This record gives sequence, C-alpha cells and structure tokens, in this order.
Amino acid sequence: MSVDRSTIWPYEDGEPGEFFYQRDGHPTGVAVERELGRLDGGHALVFSSGTAAATALALAFFAPGQKVALAEGAYYGTRVSLGELERWGLRVEEFDQTGLPPADAAWLWLEAPSNPFLTMPDLEAASAHSARVVVDATVATPIHLRPLERGADFVVHSATKYLGGHDDVLAGVVVCKREDDAARLLDFRTHTGALPSPDACYLLLRGLKTLELRVRRQTESATELARRLEEHPKVELVRYPGIGGLLSFDVADPRAVETSLRLITNATSLGGVDSVLEARARWEGDRVPPGLLRLSIGLEPAEDLWADLDQALENA
Repeated sequence: MSVDRSTIWPYEDGEPGEFFYQRDGHPTGVAVERELGRLDGGHALVFSSGTAAATALALAFFAPGQKVALAEGAYYGTRVSLGELERWGLRVEEFDQTGLPPADAAWLWLEAPSNPFLTMPDLEAASAHSARVVVDATVATPIHLRPLERGADFVVHSATKYLGGHDDVLAGVVVCKREDDAARLLDFRTHTGALPSPDACYLLLRGLKTLELRVRRQTESATELARRLEEHPKVELVRYPGIGGLLSFDVADPRAVETSLRLITNATSLGGVDSVLEARARWEGDRVPPGLLRLSIGLEPAEDLWADLDQALENA
C-alpha cells in the first residue's frame, strides 16, 4: 500500500471523517493494526515504541495502591518504567512466573519468554488468578504463542524486534482481548500522542509479510546453536526455551567473546535479520550474571554462525 503522510484530512460534509488529524489515527496505522489484531486474535493498537506501548497500558488502566506482579527476570526496562509509577502509589512486586502469582496482585505482568533469562510463564496459573493478565510476547511472537487464547487480557510487543524484523523501525503494540479496553486505550493514546508515523507503520507492515518465515528459520538455527553451546567447554550455562531466536549463555570473559566476533554484530536489541550479541551486564548491572551474553539469531546460515561463535569462544 502507499504511504499517506498527511497530518490533516478535509472534513466530510462539515464533519470529521474516519481520518482528520494524524495524532488520532492514519490509514497506514489502521492497516497495520488490522493485521496485528488478526495475528494475535484481538484488537490491536500501535505505539511509537515498545516502551510507549507498555507505559500507555499502565497509565490507562493501573490505579494507585494496586499491586502489579511482574515476572522476575523480565526485560529490565519494564521494571524501570513501572518503577516510575511507584511514586504515584503503584506497588510492584517481582515473582517467579513459572509458579503461582501473589494472591493480592491486581495485575500480572508476564513475559513469554523473559528477556534475558528465557523463562516461560505458567499461563494456566495466571488465567486462574483473579488479576488481569498482561503478557509481553515480544520474543515468542504470534507465531509461537497467542496469549489471548490462553487467558491473557492484553498482549504487548516491542514491534521494533521480531515484528518489524529489520532493525529499521521503532514501534510497539498492545493487543486487547476486549473491545472496550481497546477503546479506552485508543482514547488514552489520542490524548497523549504516542502514535507512530505512517512511515514506521509501513515498515512494520512490510516486516509482517515475512514474520513466520523469519521466526521459523531463527528458531531452527537457535535450537541447533543452543545444543552446540551446551557442549562447549567454555560455556558455563545455556538458557533457551525451545522457541524463538533468542538465547543467552554464560562465559568467564564476555568482553573477549564480544571483541572476537567476525560475523555476529556486537550490538544491542534483538529480533532482526542480522545476528547480534552483547553482554547484558553493561546495561543491567548485577541484576544479571556478569558473564551473561544475549544472542539474537538472524537469518545467516547456522553453520556460519557456529563457526563465528566457536572461534570467539576459543579466543576468550
């Protein structure tokens, strides 16, 4: 489809039509929301980043005094963002998402799988809880998991990662199970202005066309590389949930591995067509083991990736 970059549209017979001001919505955004809703089985809204999507969800629905039970070891940025709301009376408690959630939680914020520890939530236990359930499924993608079908109320994605898939678009998504929740969130987005541009939505639409092909290939390669890393004498621990293209592993000298790479890029982020690796302690401090390396598998041949990892580990 073509990209309509208009910020305004003429009224129709003296009244606003479907589109009238870009902050409220635009044709390319509606098109990508329709496709995202189809993929996850709900009502999708796009935002200017994954963090913007998560923050909008929290501000639109959470209330002072409520407890949010957050998956232990989930993306550190989510804890930081929710922590900003603690001064407004929100209570945040981390818990082991593989087990039972805290009984007094009003909200459960899960991650499937967690980043970078790669644990999977007990969705059955979460759906049996009285709390409303949010699942960040950035790493699983709708190809491996549709949380709304497993009892979740909301799904969050950093679309910058696998959904976009090419490291050239910044966007986020919230998919709501209920139409009235989507209407509330749309109203909040309109008032706060966190809608991505038409160009970003166009790039996201492009990425969705190859989503399943990319994710299947990345999962296949990651499964094989995780197996080989487990057998390598310089690797202390491997974490891989069996789905997706993200894994992490611990080594004694992570910097030596980073600086010895030839094919894999030493960079942050994940989910793109190019493989990237980084030591997470530089961002997360002692929240993660000092030797933890996070590896996002791209579309390069698995044998080429292994040759690069093997020589980097031997040089460490």
